[in-house]
Amino acid sequence: MAVFLRKLLGIGRLPDDMRAAVESEGVLHLEECVPVTYRFSGRVPGKTAKGNLRSYVGALAITNRRVLGTLSTVPKKAGRTVDHQWHAEPGSMVTATLDDSGLTLDVPDLSVVDPAFAGSLSLHYKSALADGVLLRLPQRSFAFDVPPKFVYSVVGVPRG
Repeated sequence: MAVFLRKLLGIGRLPDDMRAAVESEGVLHLEECVPVTYRFSGRVPGKTAKGNLRSYVGALAITNRRVLGTLSTVPKKAGRTVDHQWHAEPGSMVTATLDDSGLTLDVPDLSVVDPAFAGSLSLHYKSALADGVLLRLPQRSFAFDVPPKFVYSVVGVPRG
């Protein structure tokens, strides 16, 4: 019932501006209302968890220019979890892997994002990627850096 309600309300869809940008870049894969598995174990100021496992919903877009992943909890709003341009300089904080099961974002050591953090965080976008899509990707794994606000946002701690 929850999945039907999310789709009916449009939770997990790309906002119109993001959709237009993605469509102008040559879509290789686009799926909305994607189940996203969230795992968090550790500590950030305002939240402590041991083996926290949740299911969210989002969108995954792969274009000729980038990978875009979002999380949504309300209609017509989406927070970016990844917006990686294929030609971007590599980072080291978050590792991303694209395979036939979808996209996995992994922060194995949150202290690299901020010394006040401890533990690990991961998101898995369950969106089947066809072999034809995977073969067209310039890279199947990459790393990027994030500000502390990213971690606060994903774990659900409000920060200004």
